[in-house]
Amino acid sequence: MFGTHFYNEIIRRNIVGFGTLFNNISLKKIDPSDNSVLEEEKVPLAYGPKAKFLTRLEQNPDVGRKIAITLPRLYFEMTGIQYDSSRKTSPVQKYRKVQIEDGNEVAEQYVPVPYTLDFQLGIIAKSQDDGLQILEQILPYFQPSFNITLNMIPDMDEKKDVAITLNNVQYDDAWDDNFLERRYIVWELSFTAKSYIYGPYDQASVINKAIVYEGINATVPQRTTKVTYTPKALQDYNTDGTIDYQDDQLVVASDDFGFNEGIELL
Repeated sequence: MFGTHFYNEIIRRNIVGFGTLFNNISLKKIDPSDNSVLEEEKVPLAYGPKAKFLTRLEQNPDVGRKIAITLPRLYFEMTGIQYDSSRKTSPVQKYRKVQIEDGNEVAEQYVPVPYTLDFQLGIIAKSQDDGLQILEQILPYFQPSFNITLNMIPDMDEKKDVAITLNNVQYDDAWDDNFLERRYIVWELSFTAKSYIYGPYDQASVINKAIVYEGINATVPQRTTKVTYTPKALQDYNTDGTIDYQDDQLVVASDDFGFNEGIELL
C-alpha cells in the first residue's frame, strides 16, 4: 500500500510561513533628548535550535573565525508534530479541480488530515532593552492566535488558513556577575500551528451523469423513483440558432451550465 512516491512540501510550507512572520523586525536606537533615530538595524532571523546559537555565542572568537555571533538575533525551529483529532473530518471525502480548460482532465484528492505543528521562536539580545523592544513587536499580534494563509497544493489551488497560537513566553538572563563572560538575554516563545497534511492527488474522470434512487422506507410494497441529472447547456455551442441536446454534449467542466433532470418510476 505504501511506497507510491509523492511530496507536497506541506511541512516545509508551514515552516517557511511561520518564519516569514518574523523576518521584518527591526531594532532602533533612540536619542532620549529629542527622540531622533540614531541607528536602525534589521534583526537577523535563522532556522536552528537554541543550543546552536548559544554555542557560537560562547565559543572563543579566535578559534576558526574572526568574530563571535552578533546580537540581537532571532532563531526558530519546529519542535514537534501531533495528530489533532478535534478537527477530524470524514476520511472518504474528496474534492476535485479542473486541470485544463477543455474540462477533460480533472484532479481529485482526499481531504487533508489535521495536524498541529509545534514551533519555538527565540530572541537573543545583549541588553534588556533590545530584547524587550523585539518582544513588543511580536506579542500584540497574538490574542492568542494569528492566522496566515498558505497555498498548500498549488496544482489544486488549495489554500488553507492556519491559526498560529502563542502558548507561553519564557525568560532567561545568563548573567553570573562574571565580567569575563559575555552576557546574553534569551526570550523563548512557544507556538502551535493548526495545520493539515495532504496525501497524493490523482487524475480522475469527469462525471457527466448522476443517478439517484428515491423511495419510501416502508414494509408495504413501494414504488422507487430513478432520478438522473446531466449537464444542460446555457449557450449555443454549435451556433445552429437553438440550445438543445446537441449543445449539451459540448459542455465541459469549466463552463457555466445547468442540469437536465429525468424521472423514471420503477
